[in-house]
Amino acid sequence: MNEITGLGAIRNLDYTILLCEDIEPMRRFYTEVMGFEIRHEIPGRWVEFKVGSSLLALRLRGRPYDGPRPVPGTASVQFAFRVPPGGVEIAAAQLVEHGIDLLEPVTDLELFGHRTLFFADPEHNIIEIYAEI
Repeated sequence: MNEITGLGAIRNLDYTILLCEDIEPMRRFYTEVMGFEIRHEIPGRWVEFKVGSSLLALRLRGRPYDGPRPVPGTASVQFAFRVPPGGVEIAAAQLVEHGIDLLEPVTDLELFGHRTLFFADPEHNIIEIYAEI
């Protein structure tokens, strides 16, 4: 039997780590606004959330290979969370209730087959909430 190993064996994206300048505002955002439950935490250094079948982690920036701090007000990453049909409008209303500014109103992106909205976390990472249309 031919077993696929190494890079050819990759089948899933298991976790994403957001590098943070200030982890506490990010922690509050992802727990209080996004409603994510903390799975594991090293106070002030690491916070890990279970999101569906993946993990989203926050890590304090500071390792030599982390690179320079991003320019304030610019995004380092954009990622998306899928919700069921009809969920985009509900998410938009919840974000507004939390005082979060939407970067774009709820929009149908026909090219991608998505109904979507965009907003940013406290460190300006772009977040998309979308449903397939």
